[in-house]
Amino acid sequence: MFGLESLGGVGQAVELIGIVLVEAILLYVGYGALERYLGPKVTDALRGD
Repeated sequence: MFGLESLGGVGQAVELIGIVLVEAILLYVGYGALERYLGPKVTDALRGD
């Protein structure tokens, strides 16, 4: 999928850690934006406002 097979053991580990790190950053930013947009609306709906 990402061409990890062509690298050595250390290269595979470094690339995998990089991929996981980028994924974590994207999820953090995405969920943060989603919470900022939907958080007040959900809170208002739960309070009955």
